[in-house]
Amino acid sequence: MTEVLLAIDTATSAISTAVLIDGEVHAQRSVIDPRRHAEVLAPSIDRVLREASLTPADLDAVAVGIGPGPFTGLRVGIVTATTLGWARGIPVHGVCSLDALAHEYAGGHTGDVVVATDARRKEVYWARYVARDGVAVRQTDPAVCRPADLPDDIRTLPAVGRAAVLYPADVPYAAHPLDVSAGALGLVALARLAAGEALPVRPLYLRRPDVHESTGPKSTLLQGRSS
Repeated sequence: MTEVLLAIDTATSAISTAVLIDGEVHAQRSVIDPRRHAEVLAPSIDRVLREASLTPADLDAVAVGIGPGPFTGLRVGIVTATTLGWARGIPVHGVCSLDALAHEYAGGHTGDVVVATDARRKEVYWARYVARDGVAVRQTDPAVCRPADLPDDIRTLPAVGRAAVLYPADVPYAAHPLDVSAGALGLVALARLAAGEALPVRPLYLRRPDVHESTGPKSTLLQGRSS
């Protein structure tokens, strides 16, 4: 029986979508635009489905990157994936976006590597991995910090993601890929599902969003007035 997976990631500067059929990537699209996730994602999904000669009705599951990533962009991908899953009655699986970057790196490299992506606010999201036999195993939990605060041993490693491009003085050994490939994310999801792992959709925000709810009304009526 043919299994069709839609993969989505919006945790980095790329809005990436892919269709995987029986474990192979059949269509993929990535648009580099860190500010227009909501406008770009839906047309990208439509395009990869059409390229694979499919419709949403053909999907068996959705995989989505759960970050870490900036709040607004990450939320767009997760909400889109969960809404599509609910509408079609199909499962939605969450994958750490850093894991997808590490997986793609492991396809051609061996050894320790750090994945470090842009967290904005002059910070980076990062985690350490070891790549061996085409598989990347995470060694540390995802974290967020200023580039200058990265541990010394981390700075000596090849760095996948845009942190090395943005902060070369603190992350000097740039490696590829720079952004998440939805195809790689889908392959990680399928491998983990085959191993019996549960992949809950729990976003890794790691810090509070940029926009906060108001704690109450602030009046200016009395400003500049004396009693």
